Amino acid sequence: MGRREPGGPFDAAVVGSGPNGLVAAVRLARAGRKVVVYEAHEHPGGAAQTAALTLPGFRHDPFSAVHPLGVGSPAFRALVPEIDWVHPAAPLGHARDGRPAAVLHRSFADTAATLDGDGPAWAGLFGPLVHGFEGLVADGLGPPRWPSHPRTLLAMGLRAMFSASSLARRAFRGDAAQALFAGLAAHSVLPLARVPSAAVGLVLGAAGHAVGWPSPRGGAGAITDALVQALLAAGGALRLGVRIADWAEVETGGPVLFDLVPRAVVAATGDALPASERARLLGFRHGPGACKVDWALDGPIPWRDPTLAGCGTVHLGGGLAEIEESEAAVWEGRVSPRPTLLVGQQSVADPTRAPPGQHTAWGYLHTPPGDPRDHSAAIEAEIERQAPGFRDRIRARFVRTAPAFAAWNPSWVDGDIVGGAADWDQLLSRPVLRLRPYRTAHPRIWLCGASTPPGAGVHGLCGWHAAGAVLTAGG
Repeated sequence: MGRREPGGPFDAAVVGSGPNGLVAAVRLARAGRKVVVYEAHEHPGGAAQTAALTLPGFRHDPFSAVHPLGVGSPAFRALVPEIDWVHPAAPLGHARDGRPAAVLHRSFADTAATLDGDGPAWAGLFGPLVHGFEGLVADGLGPPRWPSHPRTLLAMGLRAMFSASSLARRAFRGDAAQALFAGLAAHSVLPLARVPSAAVGLVLGAAGHAVGWPSPRGGAGAITDALVQALLAAGGALRLGVRIADWAEVETGGPVLFDLVPRAVVAATGDALPASERARLLGFRHGPGACKVDWALDGPIPWRDPTLAGCGTVHLGGGLAEIEESEAAVWEGRVSPRPTLLVGQQSVADPTRAPPGQHTAWGYLHTPPGDPRDHSAAIEAEIERQAPGFRDRIRARFVRTAPAFAAWNPSWVDGDIVGGAADWDQLLSRPVLRLRPYRTAHPRIWLCGASTPPGAGVHGLCGWHAAGAVLTAGG
């Protein structure tokens, strides 16, 4: 587009069309701002996409696929309530060697039946968070502010002050509940011995009971489609295939919201920010990477334990000790011989994902940053342990390594798909320590990506809160 003088036909611009960028744009547009969104790819959506990765008729989610924080997001409820969420029979199962699976059902009673006597302890740990889930989202998943639901936030704080390892051993006597909680906490992409790994497990577990772990009918791309339609209906514009290398290229003299990681914001804005702020943003740390496999299958995964057949998500990798070792390993530059896996089988509840009688599935593990190795053999071997005959059902596969994630989206630095390490200090200073985390020292430059509160996940809340901050500031 070339350089231009400040100004242009729009009141605000958003750089990046992931869920956070699109939510920010829609919220601004509905508030009366004329907004333009720029996306470097030919397709919008960031992590919320659906694609034909393998064979005709198979619809895969290349990136994010299960959305407990999406169905519970006040941003999505306000802006795109028409999303058709499909719920599996159970949100989550954890496969156990030679023993019945531990299963997180929506009800505490059904969950308790799989936890070998730890059902009351599980309900005691999660009950206050589930009953106050809307308050937890309102107060806990956003910028620092005075809580409107202090009792729920206090209940969360008293539990989240421990590491996942410590909390699992304090709360539960048996392996089933410990393993189920450890698998939840592994979504933090932190060693389970670190705080705040327990916080991630608590939020995701509470979401499973309160709102489920659903996916949009037809795939994650349905979220993007709904947000794009909402943007266009509100008078916004979408520029696809336009990479903003210099923010002087944007068509506005108003606020510019970046749905990018901090280092990309610095690269795009040059010396517009003070040197001290640039240094702080460039100091934002990223974590491990990921290796993911998507499969086209000629039948459902043949789980040894049939209760796993109805679970939308399945965790594999042993008990608490094995998951601790696996998640610590990637921070030490290696992959455990018994890696923790996250497996999704959305087609068991959503037949639109595959031709009749056939299925899609995916699985991924965490890797050291930038790990170029294809771990599909290890992933498939671990599933085969729990589902003999799985390999025989594979018709096609698509593998994405950590460098491939980074190549597709430069914001996924070294394959870090969660927008930056979520350890204790970066939980409080995301991306830098300030009361208003979406602002910068420049009045026109704003941040709205997953490196701002509340962080990773397809929920749009980073963009929702950033747009709210812009509107409050009169931008």
